[in-house]
Amino acid sequence: MVRVLICDDQTVVREGLAAILSTDEEIEVVGLAANGEEAVALANERRPDVVLMDLKMPVMNGVQATRRLRSQQLTVRVLILTTYAEDAWVFEAIRAGAAGYLLKDTRRDDLLAAIKGTAAGKSFVDPAIAGKLMEQVAAAPAPAGQVQAETLSERELEVLRLIALGYSNPEIAQRLHLSAGTVRNYVSAILQKLGVEDRTQAAVVAYQWGLLIGEDNDLK
Repeated sequence: MVRVLICDDQTVVREGLAAILSTDEEIEVVGLAANGEEAVALANERRPDVVLMDLKMPVMNGVQATRRLRSQQLTVRVLILTTYAEDAWVFEAIRAGAAGYLLKDTRRDDLLAAIKGTAAGKSFVDPAIAGKLMEQVAAAPAPAGQVQAETLSERELEVLRLIALGYSNPEIAQRLHLSAGTVRNYVSAILQKLGVEDRTQAAVVAYQWGLLIGEDNDLK
């Protein structure tokens, strides 16, 4: 069962999402929050697996709330669900530690799949945003002192590519014929070497390094 906390400042949206999610037997809505501050408090109290987070909200917006949840080192993963596709919001949300970014016109079945996939460790980025994200990171100059691809072993690069493609640890283990523990160790080493906090940020680095060139994917 995937425990979900919904955070949106519009009552009709919160209740509508709760109604949609309640139609899936594998998802349980454990709380509704009207702003980021409420979401952080409820996440600490009810320990959801996924927070479905809006961005523009009073008191504390979704980026600030995501950053707060990450700083508290909770195991909860944040899936942004918003109407905003502007570059600034997308990049700030990812830098804050969001595990995925979807627009509110996402189809019901895709939303349910994204929630379950996010809980399982995958990263979901709306196709309307993925291309923009790839263009931005490809065009951005590497910051001084940034780790280079040569820092990672061939196997670590292979694992990083699969992370960027949205594979979970068990799927990576099966694909590479490795144990689950070995994959966890590889992922931890990769995050540490890259100096990033989560798989979504690691995926951005993979795109910047061109590890997915020629792959038919949209980060899903």
